[in-house]
Amino acid sequence: VQLVESGGGLVQPGGSLRLSCAASGFTFSRSDMSWFRQAPGKARELVAFISNGGGSKSYADSVKGRFTISRVNAKNTVYLEMNSLNLEDTAVYYCYAHSTVSWGQGTQVTVSS
Repeated sequence: VQLVESGGGLVQPGGSLRLSCAASGFTFSRSDMSWFRQAPGKARELVAFISNGGGSKSYADSVKGRFTISRVNAKNTVYLEMNSLNLEDTAVYYCYAHSTVSWGQGTQVTVSS
C-alpha cells in the first residue's frame, strides 16, 4: 500500500492550493478516503472525508465552504482543493485510506505573508 501526497507549498493568506494523493497497492475504488492535518504542537485532525464512490462527503467546521474533497477512481487519486487559505491552515496534510488503515508521508502547507 502506498499513498503519495503532493501539491503542498508556501502560499499567501487568501490563496489557494490543490493537494493530490496518488494511491497504489490496494483497490482504491473500494476505500473511503480522508485528508487529515497536523499543525505544530497540535493533534492530527480530520479535515475532509469522501466515500468510496464519491457520493458522500464531510468536512471539519473550520474548512467548510473553503475546502473541497474529490476523487477520480480511474486515476486512483484523491484531491483536496483549498481556497481562502489562512494562517491557521498551516500544517502537514496527510492522506488516509480507511480500508487499509494507511497513511501517506504528508505534504507541508504553509500560509504566510
